[in-house]
Amino acid sequence: MSDASAKWGDLAPRLLSAIGMLVIGIVAVWAGGVWIHGLVSLSCGLMVWELVRMLHGAGSQRAIWLAFISGFALFAASYAPYATLLLPLLLAPSFVGFSLLSAGPRPFTGRRIFMSYTAMILIAGFSLIALRDDFGIVWMAWLLIVVIVSDVAGYFAGRIFGGPKFWPAVSPKKTWSGTIAGWIGAAIVGSIFAALYGGSFTVIAVSVAAALAAQLGDIAESAIKRHVGVKDSSNLIPGHGGLLDRFDGMLGAALLLIIVELFLDFPPSVVG
Repeated sequence: MSDASAKWGDLAPRLLSAIGMLVIGIVAVWAGGVWIHGLVSLSCGLMVWELVRMLHGAGSQRAIWLAFISGFALFAASYAPYATLLLPLLLAPSFVGFSLLSAGPRPFTGRRIFMSYTAMILIAGFSLIALRDDFGIVWMAWLLIVVIVSDVAGYFAGRIFGGPKFWPAVSPKKTWSGTIAGWIGAAIVGSIFAALYGGSFTVIAVSVAAALAAQLGDIAESAIKRHVGVKDSSNLIPGHGGLLDRFDGMLGAALLLIIVELFLDFPPSVVG
């Protein structure tokens, strides 16, 4: 296989899988309500399943139980009648998983990684659900488009221009050219949404920050994979690996959004 073929060999399955995920995502985002709650909860549960399998071994039966517990906890949190119930529900799977994975003859050494990353997955998932419920389709679409465009721009720029690596010890394929291209793509998306829906420079700045958070989310997952010595989190998605491989960036961006909402008047308007 030539260098060019090797460089672009995964493009076809990546595109087909991306189209399938995009269609499912659009339908759920458009429908809202139980559909987006269910899709995000299912996805986050599967991410926890992938995380447990990476940290505790592919044969771990506890991964299925923790996936179910995590998905159920997030779904329940999305309908919680009181805000005081949110954090206990979202953190409960981390503590339950710590107990389950520490029991038995096989030692579990990834306690800190499991607890922190599971909490991150569920809090980020709740952020996505809340964004759709509280701010409507437009700003949910904004975040999805920012992450997708920054990822696609980085993918193509990195392979076309190459150049110095962004963080070779953790993510050997990520280049500075791809990273910067991702920021530029996010700024363009932010400019379009600012022109259409208001928010001016704030939307552009948050868009670039979301792209950076998405890239850091990707690096965090890459660090876990290198720590446990696996290439992909699973093989659920042809051409992409697992859900964590595909949506690690979305997790990072969703976590950033929680912080932004606390300190800024963002999103700038409520659109149904």
